[in-house]
Amino acid sequence: MEFSLPALIGAAVGTVLGAINYTVLIGVVERALRAHDTSKDAAERETFESKISIMRRLVLGMDVLLFGGIGYWAGKAIGG
Repeated sequence: MEFSLPALIGAAVGTVLGAINYTVLIGVVERALRAHDTSKDAAERETFESKISIMRRLVLGMDVLLFGGIGYWAGKAIGG
């Protein structure tokens, strides 16, 4: 399997754009979730924080893979 330089550059740019998208998206989503938090005690609060942590990891992974893949594809299509 050969990798072309434009495709790798596109993947790097896509990954950076994915990271930027992550910071914007996660800020909005987390604010909305925290506004609707109905935790009554420490155990519920800990469960809520755990779920937010898992959500952050999933969104980061999906963003990096999706944007990196799109960047790779675009770089290969444009640069060969």
